Amino acid sequence: MIIPLLQIVDLLLSVALWIIIIQAVLSWLVAFNVVNTNNDFVRQVLYALSRITEPLYRPIRRVMPDFGALDFSPLVVLLIIQILRSIVLPAIARSALGV
Repeated sequence: MIIPLLQIVDLLLSVALWIIIIQAVLSWLVAFNVVNTNNDFVRQVLYALSRITEPLYRPIRRVMPDFGALDFSPLVVLLIIQILRSIVLPAIARSALGV
């Protein structure tokens, strides 16, 4: 019963990982003027990605010191996701299976 639930959690963490990566790449493209934010579609995608990721970043931004223009919260969230996917979820699965 718990293994399918862990698979769903792993899938959701994987989706969050890719959303953060896509947001980072898109923000770099905007910063280097490769993508124009005057385009409605680009602006809507940026807004949607920001609305999805901001609840993940907010607690980390409260704890981390201010680095000026650099925002390390996406990197910290990616690190947390990888730790969850590679250490925590397999440990829960092993304990659920009794191995």
